[in-house]
Amino acid sequence: MKFAHLGDVHLGSWRQPELQDLNFLSFQKAIDTCIEENVEFILIAGDLFDSAYPPIEILKQTFAEFRKLKEADIKCYLIAGSHDYSVSGKTFLDVLEKAGFCEMCKYEEIKENDEIKEIILNPCKHKNFEIFGFPGKKSGLEVQDIRKIKVPDSSNFRILMLHTSITEAIGNLPIDSISLDELPKAEYYALAHLHIDFNKELEKARAIYSGPIFPNSFQELEDLGMGSFYIIDVSGFLEVQKKEIKIKEILPFNIQIKNALTATQQILNEFEKHNLKDKIVLLRLQGTIEQGTNADIDYNKIKEYLEEKQVYSFLKNTNKLTSKEEELQTDIQISSSDMNKVEEELIKEYEGKNPDQFNKYILPLIHALDLKKQEDEKSIIFETRLFSELNKVLNLELK
Repeated sequence: MKFAHLGDVHLGSWRQPELQDLNFLSFQKAIDTCIEENVEFILIAGDLFDSAYPPIEILKQTFAEFRKLKEADIKCYLIAGSHDYSVSGKTFLDVLEKAGFCEMCKYEEIKENDEIKEIILNPCKHKNFEIFGFPGKKSGLEVQDIRKIKVPDSSNFRILMLHTSITEAIGNLPIDSISLDELPKAEYYALAHLHIDFNKELEKARAIYSGPIFPNSFQELEDLGMGSFYIIDVSGFLEVQKKEIKIKEILPFNIQIKNALTATQQILNEFEKHNLKDKIVLLRLQGTIEQGTNADIDYNKIKEYLEEKQVYSFLKNTNKLTSKEEELQTDIQISSSDMNKVEEELIKEYEGKNPDQFNKYILPLIHALDLKKQEDEKSIIFETRLFSELNKVLNLELK
C-alpha cells in the first residue's frame, strides 16, 4: 500500500506569470508521479490554493489535474491551510469535494456555554487506513484548537493531517506551536505549513513536513532550490521516499556592493561567467554603498542583458544593501529624543481631533507592525509571528 503526502502547493501565489506557471507545472509533475507510482491515495495537508478564492484559470487547470486522479482511481483527502482557509467555512475546496474529486476531513466541536471544550475528528476511511485532519487557520489560531482534538482509538493505520507549527521543527522561533507529544497517537503525521525539510522518526510512527511543491519566495528559491513531496510505502514496515521536483535550474548570485557607480558592470561581469539560458536567476545585492546610491545601479540594463541571454525568470533582492547616508540618518533618528516623541505627539493630536474608543489600539498596532523580519527567516514564519503580535493587541480587552 502506497500513499503520497503533498502540502503547501500555493497555486496562484507568484505574481510573475512564468513562476506561477512553474508552480503549476510542479504540481502537475507531482500528480503525474503519483499516477506512475500507482499510489493508493493522496494527502494534501493544506494550502492547495494560495487563497480561499483563487482565479478562475487556476481553478480550471486544477480541476483538470484532479480529473486525471479520478480517472486513475486514486483517492484524494485534504484539509484547508492558513491560505485557503475561510472563517465562513466556504472555499473552493468544497467545490472540488462536491465534484467528487476529493474528500475533506471533517470534525465536530463539542461546546459548553458557547466555549469549545473538545473537538472530535471524524475519520475518512480507506480500506485499513483512517485519515484524520484539522485545518490550519490565519495567525496560527489553530494551535489552541489542536490541543482539544480527540482521535478515536482504532486498530487501523491512523494518519493525522495538520497544517500548523510543530515545536520540534521551529527551533527557537517565538511563534505559537504544539509539540508532537501533545498530539493524539497516530502512525503517520502528515504536516504542512512550515516550508522546511523535516522528517522525524518516532516510536512506531513518523512525522514529516512535505515541503512546498515549489518554493514560494526569493529566500525559498535560494534555500530549497526546488519543490518536494513524499511517497510512503506501508508494507509491513514504513518506507519513506522524498520526491524532489526540479523543472528549471536556479542560479543564485550573491554580490557585495561598495561602489554603486561601477556596480552595474560588476554584476554583468559575474553574469558573463555563466550560461544563463532558461535559468531562474536570483540576484541578491548586499553591503554598504560607499560611493553613489542604489539609484545609480542600472537595473533596466541588467534586465535587458538577461533578456538577451534568454533567462527563464529574473528576481532581485536588495534588502541587505544600504548606504552610508542611510546609516547616518538612522543614527540621527535614534539619538534624537525629540524624534522619539513625534509618533506619540501625532497620535495625541489625531485623538484630539478624532475621539474614538479604538484610538487606544493605534500605538500598540504601530509597534506590532514595526516587527522586523529576522535575517534568513522564512516568510511563513515571519507572517505567523506578525499575525500573532497583532492578535495579542486586538484581543487585549476581549479576554
